Amino acid sequence: MLKKPQMVLIDLDGTLVDSVPDLAYCTDAMMQQLDLPIRGEARVREWVGNGVERLVKRTLINELNGEPDEVLFAQALPIFMALYAQNTSKRSNLYPGVREGLDYLYGAGYKLGCVTNKAAAFTEPLLKDMGIYHYFLTVVSGDTVAKKKPDPMPLLHAATLLGVEPRHALMVGDSMSDVKAARAAGFQIVCVTYGYNHGVDIRESHPDAVIDSMLELQGLLG
Repeated sequence: MLKKPQMVLIDLDGTLVDSVPDLAYCTDAMMQQLDLPIRGEARVREWVGNGVERLVKRTLINELNGEPDEVLFAQALPIFMALYAQNTSKRSNLYPGVREGLDYLYGAGYKLGCVTNKAAAFTEPLLKDMGIYHYFLTVVSGDTVAKKKPDPMPLLHAATLLGVEPRHALMVGDSMSDVKAARAAGFQIVCVTYGYNHGVDIRESHPDAVIDSMLELQGLLG
């Protein structure tokens, strides 16, 4: 059982939405335009979670860490951005239990926010296309404030907007980035097992609770 929060902030990619099919389509199409080898969905699934710029860099070098040639990156990024603007939600889906979990949180009167490292130009269209935008009182994207998760700034910004002290807040995410941001912000943190964490079991990051579905939040908070 968790301490009952006043506010619940929820990550987007890997927590609410499986967006990898669209991201993989765009990275592969980008690589084809550059006459470079495509990486495929399985590799992209290991790389997402730190914003599109980091994803493009990982795709170019075919590694999780490292930097590509600056000229190549400058050429690749606008190609990806144009592709993703047209393919933000065509292949993406809500994870099982997400809509029901949001219904529970919304109906129980929690203040809800979405906090993601995805750029605002893609975040709000994706939330709207998935039919869940209306649940959230605020949406903090990767370019809303100066820093992204794992920095606590986006979480603290949302808390300020919603008038909630960090000790009364809960973050729900899927990655070590979410855990680090929540800990630094003074939030409780619950993680889902099914998301994007670079192939590492999220339990190794020691969140306050681990769930297989957002439906389980009712049992944790009830």
